[in-house]
Amino acid sequence: MSEAPSALVSTADLVSLLDSGRPPVLLDVRWRLGGPPGREDYAAGHLPGAVFLDLDRDLAAPPGDGGRHPLPAPEDLAAALRAAGVRAHAPVVVYDADNGSVAARAWWLLRWAGHSDVAVLDGGYAAWVADGGASTTEEPSPEPGDFEVRPGAMPVLDAEGAAALAQDGILLDARAPERYRGEVEPIDPRAGHVPGAVNAPFAGHTGPDGRWLAPAVLADRFAGLGVEGGSVGAYCGSGVTASSVVLALEIAGITTPERPAALYAGSWSHWSRDPERPVATGDN
Repeated sequence: MSEAPSALVSTADLVSLLDSGRPPVLLDVRWRLGGPPGREDYAAGHLPGAVFLDLDRDLAAPPGDGGRHPLPAPEDLAAALRAAGVRAHAPVVVYDADNGSVAARAWWLLRWAGHSDVAVLDGGYAAWVADGGASTTEEPSPEPGDFEVRPGAMPVLDAEGAAALAQDGILLDARAPERYRGEVEPIDPRAGHVPGAVNAPFAGHTGPDGRWLAPAVLADRFAGLGVEGGSVGAYCGSGVTASSVVLALEIAGITTPERPAALYAGSWSHWSRDPERPVATGDN
């Protein structure tokens, strides 16, 4: 990747990168809410050389007061990334099954940890296979990496910060509209959304094939939600799909690597645990 790498890489560009003298570390982070485990998909076939990382085990701390997918302890994240071969000065490409929502969590964590050369494979494993990319069931044994996790390169919101941003800036809720409106809540303690938050379902960032919409299309979508600059952040159910909102804002050119959107890492799974926190329903 270049000195100012893009947050997305196409399947064709990934082929070129893999054939270059500086191939990226490949991380497979396929995962489904409710299972089955993504490890099974990885075992059935993955990009040659890719190492599997589990969202629940490697990319989050155990669920608890911080929510369903709290940020991992820096030392735990460092151990997982080094075991996967992540190095300080080598590019990283992450992929999930298709729409990038889980890969964006890994992208965000690596950026938060201080790795600047990381990208999400556009369209994920589905696009790779559809475009004729090779796959394998052989599991690599990478040389241990040397990447040191230095948290803080991406802004993180707590509940108070999310509440303030919803009033003074724009806080985007990445969940499906029916969960945002409080009509259903299949997982978390209470239904609804953070008062003042704007619904921006993560599924609207990609097309039917799971590939990301063009930057101009994304910019128009965000403009229609009132996002054209200024202070902006995102949350979702547990801090996973909201990472794709942060990524989409960067792809759209609304934010930059130097001025990224903020992430409420605990998200609704954290907010809804406290009965004292206010909850809004409906479209407002």
